[in-house]
Amino acid sequence: MSVGVSTSAPLSPTSGTSVGMSTFSIMDYVVFVLLLVLSLAIGLYHACRGWGRHTVGELLMADRKMGCLPVALSLLATFQSAVAILGVPSEIYRFGTQYWFLGCCYFLGLLIPAHIFIPVFYRLHLTSAYEYLELRFNKTVRVCGTVTFIFQM
Repeated sequence: MSVGVSTSAPLSPTSGTSVGMSTFSIMDYVVFVLLLVLSLAIGLYHACRGWGRHTVGELLMADRKMGCLPVALSLLATFQSAVAILGVPSEIYRFGTQYWFLGCCYFLGLLIPAHIFIPVFYRLHLTSAYEYLELRFNKTVRVCGTVTFIFQM
């Protein structure tokens, strides 16, 4: 008794069946355009309503009056992306749980900035590490740090 191994190519669909490609319908386009228009209207409303009355600190840092929970949720949202949410489970499924080591490294790696860098930035009233680079060195170092981050991303 022999076991046969097939070396033929996978079967292609027959002429009677076709692989359907989904596209946006008119309703999908309507919902998409309404979402964009609504987002634009909200942005324009708030820009015109408070134009010139807000400082940079109020707009970017909420005038340093925001509680711990909204700040934590905001930071969580900036670290998560659709690619990570969709990609990490498939990565773990395909290659195993060794991906968790990366998560542990992120956790440990975030403790250092949280306890060393953030208090310094807070006392100096800075909003980013790039501002610190410019304050500590010069604008050239700030631009080099920015360009390095852009290429890294």
